[in-house]
Amino acid sequence: MENRLARQSFLGEHSAAVLAAVRVGIVGVGGGGSHVVQHLAHLGVGRFVVLDPDCVEDTNLNRMVGATVEDVLRATPKVEVAARVIQAVNPNADVLPVKSAWQERGELLRDCTAIFGCVDCFAAREQLETAARRYLVPYLDIGMDVHPIGSEFSISGQVILSMPGELCMRCLGVINEAALAREATQYGAAGGRPQVVWPNGLLASAAVGLFVQLVTPWHAKPVATEYLEYDGNRHTLTRSNRLVAMLGQVCPHFESIENTGDPFWLPTAELAPGKGSLRNTGSLQPR
Repeated sequence: MENRLARQSFLGEHSAAVLAAVRVGIVGVGGGGSHVVQHLAHLGVGRFVVLDPDCVEDTNLNRMVGATVEDVLRATPKVEVAARVIQAVNPNADVLPVKSAWQERGELLRDCTAIFGCVDCFAAREQLETAARRYLVPYLDIGMDVHPIGSEFSISGQVILSMPGELCMRCLGVINEAALAREATQYGAAGGRPQVVWPNGLLASAAVGLFVQLVTPWHAKPVATEYLEYDGNRHTLTRSNRLVAMLGQVCPHFESIENTGDPFWLPTAELAPGKGSLRNTGSLQPR
């Protein structure tokens, strides 16, 4: 029988081994994250950490991949559904399902190859991106919204690749004080069970594509920062003009040792007197 991953040989001679070895964190495995989980399982990713504190409810059935009526009746944790989807495709996958808010188990994300953020609000996105910067891990964020315009509705969203040392979501204008304040009053304008399975799938696919570009040599041009804007009414996904205008600039939000690097570790280096450079006084010590 043909190797089930043989058809992705264009990703590189050793891509199957690379994907089997990476460890991916997915925060939020509802509407968007469930698509990410399914894509990564079919790609052959071998190690997963999935975090979500919620259980399956009836309102999830129109957009959560893998969830069933039986899961609603049993109040199955969403992370267990995600693990079931992954292992149905790859029984050998190493899956750690964590029914918890990621902030309570953030240490599990430290050694991930990449972190996918599939959370509902800008405040949570900012917190997760900050953690990823501290862990020096690439962060892939997907988000979408349905908001009223007169008597109609507009669907919009974005896919962000936030890389350590590159532009962050505040640089790109995705996170700002106005957006944080606005979402507190507008979230849920489309109702408690919005039918958004197709926008979620499209955004998840784009994010997974960026991840594959990060870890395999199939694409001639390595990717650093990316910001793709989704117009659901026109069914388009395009590179943001904001990113084009910002290319070449340095992120001012994560430029010092105070807001980068894993806070679990404290370097015991200090400035050499009069030299302006670090003098090593010992090894890294846990806080």
